[in-house]
Amino acid sequence: MKNKKIKKGKNMQILNVNLGENSYDIVIGTNFYNEFSEYIKNIYRGKKLFVITDSNVNRIYEEKYNKMFKDFDYNVYVLEAGEENKHIGVMQGIYSAMVKAEIKRSDMVVAFGGGVVGDIAGFAAASYLRGVNFIQIPTTIISQVDSSVGGKVGVDLPEGKNLVGAFYQPKLVLIDSCFLNTLSDRYFYDGFAEIVKYGCIYDRDLFEKLENIVNSSEIAKSNKKELREHLMKYINGIIYRSCEIKKEVVEKDEKESNLRMILNFGHTIGHAIEQYTNYKKYSHGEAISAGMVDIIKIGEKKGITEKGCSEKVELLLKTLNLPTNIEYDKLKITEIMKRDKKSIDGGINFIFLKNIGNVEIIKMNGEEIFE
Repeated sequence: MKNKKIKKGKNMQILNVNLGENSYDIVIGTNFYNEFSEYIKNIYRGKKLFVITDSNVNRIYEEKYNKMFKDFDYNVYVLEAGEENKHIGVMQGIYSAMVKAEIKRSDMVVAFGGGVVGDIAGFAAASYLRGVNFIQIPTTIISQVDSSVGGKVGVDLPEGKNLVGAFYQPKLVLIDSCFLNTLSDRYFYDGFAEIVKYGCIYDRDLFEKLENIVNSSEIAKSNKKELREHLMKYINGIIYRSCEIKKEVVEKDEKESNLRMILNFGHTIGHAIEQYTNYKKYSHGEAISAGMVDIIKIGEKKGITEKGCSEKVELLLKTLNLPTNIEYDKLKITEIMKRDKKSIDGGINFIFLKNIGNVEIIKMNGEEIFE
């Protein structure tokens, strides 16, 4: 069906990701989850929803489903929370549940949760019956600013992260920042790694805005709770700009043949750190934080990156309660990186910072990066 024009409510912002027949809207607001069903009706005339969530999100929001999905007949499938559960083995249970719920190609899958849920639910939607439409309702900062937008879906293999997946765009993304209030401090700050990434690779003004926000309250700088409250005053604008950057990049390169590679800044080393520590010691954002600092320092050493960038980025990440120095075995990390999906004949496309707001894609082999 042709999407109706989504009406913008009070204090709401809407971005349109323009990908031709795969276009969709990102709706950003606060405390509008009771209106989700109206937004869904704009793009879906059916009645059946297959909602995929995880055990943490389900425990907190289960009683709100009747309001969020009112007027729909919905089934809820609950995954065990955690990146270590984002493996291909979980798919059998999801597919069986979809068969049992009699999900047809004309029905709708809803991803309600963080990045892990979004990736798994999106992959289920892309592969079940060769494609069922789906909606993203991200509940973490990292999923609201990054993984819910752009259509990358998939699962991990023992050999590496996201090695099985697809490019499959959602029909709608509903971002309600009120969900962030129930995150632990660790996972609240976790998402800021991706926001700092956007500033580094694309928008110096965003990077400097983050610096100004964290520096504008001396109390907040030294107090994790105060800083969180301070950041929440600006969060919708930060989410909007982050999604706008992701949208602009994806519109120019939907399937990562060139420009979209820049979104992997810090991720090649970061993903390897996640796998090296069995997805248990560090969250995605924590691993990416350290991965960004490492690649900036490597760039400075090789004369690719402007001197002083690592110090600047490291200070901002540390202020945002993110780790910037994770110890690892370089030989083992190199072996993991060689299996990365960004690995190509003759090397790996590493994203190097030239200076804040500018990057360069350079192909190197894994051993060369640590020389």
